[in-house]
Amino acid sequence: MPMELSDLASQVTGFDGMAPGERIRLFAWWLHTHQKLATFKTGDIRGCYEQLHLPVPNIAMYLTRMTETKPAKALRKGDAYNLTREARTDLDAKYGIHPTIQAVSKLLTDLPDKVPDIAEKVFLREAIDCYRVRAYRACIVMTWNLAFDHLLNWIFKDATRLAAFNAAIPVKFQKTPKKAAIVINRYDDFADEMKEFEIIELCKNANLLNDNLVRTLKEKLGKRNTAAHPSTMVVVQSQADDVVTDLVNNVVLALT
Repeated sequence: MPMELSDLASQVTGFDGMAPGERIRLFAWWLHTHQKLATFKTGDIRGCYEQLHLPVPNIAMYLTRMTETKPAKALRKGDAYNLTREARTDLDAKYGIHPTIQAVSKLLTDLPDKVPDIAEKVFLREAIDCYRVRAYRACIVMTWNLAFDHLLNWIFKDATRLAAFNAAIPVKFQKTPKKAAIVINRYDDFADEMKEFEIIELCKNANLLNDNLVRTLKEKLGKRNTAAHPSTMVVVQSQADDVVTDLVNNVVLALT
């Protein structure tokens, strides 16, 4: 999936402080990689600057330097240029997007039209933003919020499911009279009266969710808790990929 230039700028550490030559090479790489241009001209680079509302340097001068440096960073063919293989390989290593990142990004960005709830759209937007800037810990938290909010709406907006959920409460909490008396009448009652783990258990007891989905939700709740609480544990892309793909496919898209 092609990356928008604005997304590239937001993801590259130190982008605003880049020297003109370095930034031009980055734009050239983006034109090759994400705009599929075999060659580019000074006007293409200028368009990148203008799109991001940046002051335009002497592009021709920097491109000439790129062709004359040893080893060359770019090759010239008339009024067109292309990065050398070595230069592109170096930039691929720095800024290239792994196919799994592209797949997860597409999964998230294709969701808005399928998510009618306003609160869910907010969670989704934040999850997308976090994933794009590689804030994987925050992405896991926001994706959980999206999926769990979707689950609660799925229960609350269907009278039959809500009745089954309420009927399961006194059975599960028969030894805790105060909790056994809970009845969900408003969406906010979920958060006011119960923990997330208890809600998942009640969904199982009410036969609203199958065992596989209950296991998935409990596992992802544990990962959300790990990501949300201060710790020295490093959260990497593969962990976020697992949470996003599982919750989006098995909760957000499956519970309709």
